[in-house]
Order: sequence, then C-alpha cells, then structure tokens
Amino acid sequence: MTETTPASSPPSRQRPAEETSPTEGTSPAERTAPVEDFTTCDGGGTWSGLRPLLLRLHFYAGVLVGPFLLVAAVTGLLYTAAPQIESVVHRHELKVTPRGEPKPLTAQVEAAREAVPGGRLVSVTKGAGADDTTRVGFDVEGLPEGRTRTAFVDPYDAEVRGTLLTSGEWLPVRSWFDDLHRNLNLGEFGRNYSEIAASWLWVEVLGGIALWLGAPRSRERLRRLFVPRRGPKGRRRTLSWHGAVGLWAAIGLLALSATGLTWSAHAGTTIGRLQDSLGGATPSISSTLDHGTHGGPAAGAGAGADGSPVGSPTGSRTDSSTGSPATKVDLDEAVRIARAEGLRGRLVITPPADTGSAYVVRENTRHWPEQQDSIAIDPATGEITDELLFDDFPVLAKLTRWGIDAHMGLLFGPANQIVLALVAIALIGMLLWGYRMWWLRRPTRAGGTRFGRPPVRGAWRRVPGRVMAPLVVVAAVLAYCLPLFGLPLVCFLLVDLTVAQVRRRERAHTEAHAGTSKETVR
Repeated sequence: MTETTPASSPPSRQRPAEETSPTEGTSPAERTAPVEDFTTCDGGGTWSGLRPLLLRLHFYAGVLVGPFLLVAAVTGLLYTAAPQIESVVHRHELKVTPRGEPKPLTAQVEAAREAVPGGRLVSVTKGAGADDTTRVGFDVEGLPEGRTRTAFVDPYDAEVRGTLLTSGEWLPVRSWFDDLHRNLNLGEFGRNYSEIAASWLWVEVLGGIALWLGAPRSRERLRRLFVPRRGPKGRRRTLSWHGAVGLWAAIGLLALSATGLTWSAHAGTTIGRLQDSLGGATPSISSTLDHGTHGGPAAGAGAGADGSPVGSPTGSRTDSSTGSPATKVDLDEAVRIARAEGLRGRLVITPPADTGSAYVVRENTRHWPEQQDSIAIDPATGEITDELLFDDFPVLAKLTRWGIDAHMGLLFGPANQIVLALVAIALIGMLLWGYRMWWLRRPTRAGGTRFGRPPVRGAWRRVPGRVMAPLVVVAAVLAYCLPLFGLPLVCFLLVDLTVAQVRRRERAHTEAHAGTSKETVR
C-alpha cells in the first residue's frame, strides 16, 4: 500500500525565495492554456544555459533603466508634435503674404540690424517659399552658448515681424521640446539621462527579441509571435502584448537607439572617433581665402558693395548692412551665384568674418531628398573658392545625416513624425506591461505589499565557459565604449549581490528561529 503524501511539502521541494510559480498572478483558465512563457527553458545546450542569464539581465534593465526609457519615450512623443506647434505659435514670425518683388537682402539685413542693435551678423537664411520670412541671425553678448538672436523680416517691405532667441534653426517652442527630450532642460548634466536610455534601449530590444523568439511554443501558436493574446486578463496575456508589440517596434527602437548614441555626450565621442578612423567623418567646406590666388582685399583687389574699390588695401572699411568687409559681392549676388551653381531650396548665407574669409552659402533642406550642398565665394571677385556636394559625402556621413534627421522627424515629413509617435507609444506600452508583469509576480499568500520576484539567481553558473568568457569580454568593451551602459551594468551586479546577501541573512535568521522553536517544543 502506498504511503500517503503529507499535506505539507518536504523542505527539499520548497521553492527558493526568488523563484516564482508559473501560475502565480494568472487566472485558472490561463494555467491550463499551453502558451509561451519567458521563464520556461526546454532542451539542453548553450541556449538553455544562456536564456536564464539573459532573462535576469532583461529584468533588471527593465526595472532600473525603465524609468529613463519611459521619460525618453514620453518626451520624444511630445517632440513629434513640435513642428506643428511651432508653426502655429510662431506663425506671425514665420509667414507673410506674398506681394510684389522682394526687397534686396542688404536692405532686409539693415532693417534687422536696427531691431537687434549691437549684434554681430552671423547668418542670413533665405526661405524656400514665397511666403517665408527672411531670418537674420546675430550673436549678441550675454546670450547662452549655442543661442542667437534672430530677426524675422518680411522680404517684401523689410519690416521686422519679430525677434526671437533661437537655437540653430529651432525657434523657442521646438528648442524647448528638443532640450526637454535631450536633457530635461537641465543642461549638460541632464544629457546623462537620455544617454543611459539610448545605451540600454538596444540591449533591451535585442534581449527581448531573443527571449520572445526563443520561447517554446507549439507550431499552431507561432502566430502569437506577432499577434497578442485575447484571452483572460493576467500575466501571460500581458506578456503576449509585451512581446508581440516589441517585435513589431524593434527596428524603429534599434534605429532610435543607434542614432541617439551618435550625438550623445560620452558615447558620441567614441562613435565619432570610430567614424573618423573609418573615413566616414562629415566633411566641411573651407571659408579661408588664398589672397594670392583669388585676389582678395589683402592683395588690393577688394571692392565695395556697389562695385567701387575699397579705400584701403587692409580692408578696414566695412559695409554697414553686413558687418563684413565691404566687397564687390553682396548678399544678393552671393545668392545669385549659388542659384546659378544649382543650390536650391532654403539657403543659409554666412557672411565673411574678416578680410581673409569667404561667403559660405549652403542648402538646408533636411527632408528627402536631402539637399546639403554648399559653396564658398570670394567676396572680392565672386569666384567659387570651394565646393562641397552632399553626393560626395562618405557613406557613413550620409547615414549619420539621414539617421539624425529621421530621429528628429524631419526626413520624411509628417509620415516620419507619425512613425516616431507610434514607436514611442509602443515603447511606453511595453514598459508599462513590463512593470505590470513584475507586479503580477509578487507573492500573494504572505499578505502585505511586496514587490514582484526577479527570475531565479545563479543563472550565470549554467552558461558554458566557452560562451561566458567571450560575453565578459564583449561586455567590458561595450562598457568602455559606452560608459553609461557600463555604469548601470555595475549597479545591476551590486544590487543583485546586495539583494542576495539580504535574503541569505533573512533565510538564515528564519532557519535559526525555526530551530529554536523545535528545541523549545522538545
């Protein structure tokens, strides 16, 4: 006769403190359904040993880096609407009613100078459309680094419609949203948050894909890879949504991570050096004149804005409208030369900074197809001294340009913005589903409020040495190249060791107390 099993499980069958029952946090219907589960490992080999380690890393990164990703996703979602908000808020400065022939750029710059007294002219932007205002940028003493005071001039009557503090081509509204997403408007220190998010986003995405695709499932349920479950609410349905949506959004998330790292504070420097070493650096045009060759003012060949000779070979006389040495070629002539050379769309003109510099005229069309050609023009002769075509950029430089503009929602216009918004919403959803799964894993029998249990510890012991050694090397290299990947990784290890030590002491205390109780009973 078989002996009846006692109601209480023997000690050897008790679950470790950090292990979770697969049925905890699920409904009865879910417990009988043959669905995929991240926590399940079938078969042997390298994957069966590597999967628990990957799962534990995915868990810790999700819990601890999740808040950084959530903030980046929310601020990024807000940023996708910035162009439309900017066009409404600053419509008066940006748009005019076309009428007649535009005034010369020199007259427009003169009007802008009166609106920004004491400013040093740094750029003039001629709009692509007939209803665009002309932007005249000035460097004014006391402005924050990277900011200019820009006057917006009606090209038809040279009326200044307003002056704004701008960052590059961004007006205050978009600049505020840009800084919010980049650094939470906290300056350089705030950039660390977005770099942590970018440094770990690709890790979470690739790890999640591996876990989701590697989860055991029957052939008839392969469609669950892409289609979330519709069954009863619970952890497994949440997991299904987390995994399926993540698979759909993976390419977009990886692209955002890669492009975000390219202009980050720490990793961006490393990536820039690597790009330079591969010959993929973004080229720049030279504005320096060779006076002996081009007959600039130092050679005595300078001329005034009206074509008259400059009074001094040193170029001491200046044009009041441009703030640059008086020359034969004025702003309007520079634009005419640029158009003749094939430059189209919005043009940004940088006037000569001194007698040894040229005009630089560049295209600034950041939607597809990109127009980023530029030329340098000798202000004394009108001769083109340098030319830089976007078609001649190295492939890596082009990819960087396209990637950044796509990241900012510029490359494909509204369609680009919509895709970015959907990817941001997907990331927000995955993070919330992840935290919900963690909450549903919490113990419910002990009473009180406790956090969900992490995956079982000691996963690294299951990984074969031939696999673990390269992983450690790769992690060390990545930590060196991406400092804000390495620092959180060390924090994860410290948290894991601390939690293990605390639970070990709790377990020892509990066992000691249980032993004392037994002695008392005896």
